[in-house]
Amino acid sequence: MKSLVVTLLLLSTVCLSVSAQKMEGEITYEKTYHWTRIYSRLTFLSNEEKDRLKMTWGKNDEYKKDMKLYFNENKTFYSYPKNQENDGGWSWNETDFRIYRDQQSEKKTDVIEMLGKTYIVEDSIKSPKWKVMNKIKEIAGYMCMMAVTEDTIKGQKITAWFADNLPVPGGPELYGGLPGMILELDVNDGDITVTAKKVEMKTNTEDIGVPKKLKGKKINNQQYDQLLSTHIRDSIKAHRNPFWALPY
Repeated sequence: MKSLVVTLLLLSTVCLSVSAQKMEGEITYEKTYHWTRIYSRLTFLSNEEKDRLKMTWGKNDEYKKDMKLYFNENKTFYSYPKNQENDGGWSWNETDFRIYRDQQSEKKTDVIEMLGKTYIVEDSIKSPKWKVMNKIKEIAGYMCMMAVTEDTIKGQKITAWFADNLPVPGGPELYGGLPGMILELDVNDGDITVTAKKVEMKTNTEDIGVPKKLKGKKINNQQYDQLLSTHIRDSIKAHRNPFWALPY
């Protein structure tokens, strides 16, 4: 009997280990900006200027791009997709924007190009104060629950939809900390949306760990928040849109 119990425990451990190994894959998101909505929130613009922007752009104010998130049970890596070059090599497009999370060590490393400089934000993971709501919807084949929070620095309402049957507390952009992967983010009721188009459970071909060598100025969470606050304040004072140069 004792040997049967030991065998069952060993089998249970193996099953759990296999299950954990299978919690790996990649998610393709579509990120959409609605620029007339973003501009409509700028306090220094008159109603006449806002109406003129709506007339100029009409229904063509959307800007879309794909984003990628690679994950396993402990780590996530979020960035732009790679472009395959004619010579068979790979290169990142757009500006530097590479978001690494290590849940096991509770550490974050964000490589962000902003205002003409590349910053490496290294610190502990700082999760928003989420409020889980009693709403559900399906995204990319997964039933998701709604959660809300607020970005007090940017003055934005953030709505997330997370899948608890993808038990990784990650997500797109700089957001995570929910009991499941975030498959959709909504900034200010539709100003910006980041929605999963495809979830693929497969072995990652990407190394999702932080590279040993990174180029940029190292700062922490507090310094990054101060950088954002100063830029937004100075831009509003100078009647400039502060969000062109900021990551979301």
